Amino acid sequence: MIFRWLGFGLLLWCWSCTSKPKDQPLPYLTLEGKTMGTYYRITYADSLKRNFQDDIEAALLELNAELSTYIDTSLISRFNNSPDLAFALPTESRHFMPNLNKSREVNEISGGAFDPTVMPLVQYWGFGPKGEKKLSKVDTFKVDSLKQFVGLKYLSWTKKGDRLIRAKRGVQLDFNAIAQGYAVDELGRVLASKGIRNYLVDIGGEVLGRGRNPRNEAWTIGISTPREGAATNEVQTTVSLDNRALATSGNYRKYYDVQGLKVSHTINPATGFPERSVLLSTTVFAPDAMTADAFATTCMVLGLEKALPLIEKQAQLDAYFIYGDAKGQMKVKYTKGLAALFEH
Repeated sequence: MIFRWLGFGLLLWCWSCTSKPKDQPLPYLTLEGKTMGTYYRITYADSLKRNFQDDIEAALLELNAELSTYIDTSLISRFNNSPDLAFALPTESRHFMPNLNKSREVNEISGGAFDPTVMPLVQYWGFGPKGEKKLSKVDTFKVDSLKQFVGLKYLSWTKKGDRLIRAKRGVQLDFNAIAQGYAVDELGRVLASKGIRNYLVDIGGEVLGRGRNPRNEAWTIGISTPREGAATNEVQTTVSLDNRALATSGNYRKYYDVQGLKVSHTINPATGFPERSVLLSTTVFAPDAMTADAFATTCMVLGLEKALPLIEKQAQLDAYFIYGDAKGQMKVKYTKGLAALFEH
């Protein structure tokens, strides 16, 4: 039940960013770079033509220093590697607890399908911070033994959020299914603090759009075709993103085979095994990218039949599902809130 810092969310292409309209009321700038093992791309309007690259990079460094399991000295790595049951959080940390609190919220809504304590299983299946390590044989007894460390019931924290308490040693955290979306929101906050109102933030396919694009329209985003071997710019459909965020999760790009089992990065915390179903990809629309990110992974864990009614019950969420039918054909379902986008 993870996404990786390596940008396993499906690539969403900013359709409108590449166009240059004839009458552009405000100058739009684009910043690009690398972060979290993937790219970031930010397009924004600013009459002063200010370059916020340094501010963006500083914000990303601060985020990674708390949330990246790929940095040995990060706050989350220090927690995971600590032998103590009680762990004190630094007073200056700003990003750790928002991710943990949102994780608990989605965990409760999803009945445990979203669980940030899945790290021991992530490591076993070869998708951990020590680098990809493909299994040659699946040890079901090992999987069962690791499941004893998975579950938010084994972790508590103080109301002030200054200390974490593990019920047992071996409980570890992995925010990789939520932190990339959180980073998108944080960069949006950086731009908003500079007075920017029209922008699109994209980190590895997790996207937040505010205001209008260079054509003075809502931002238009392409959703990738979830097919093995598909080019990263091959799109299934395009959608309008009007002051909203979206995130996509799928298993068709990052996987390997072992003993006839297709091993993907989406781990079901209940079974301990990679989740496989007819669901090929899920794109979730939400007010913020962190929420969209977490629920996109949740849907992939649950599968289509459980995910669709779950999202329908969430007032501010919508989802676009691509799945394979019994004949191997690619099909689409989406929540009622998206009907206006796709039913013309």
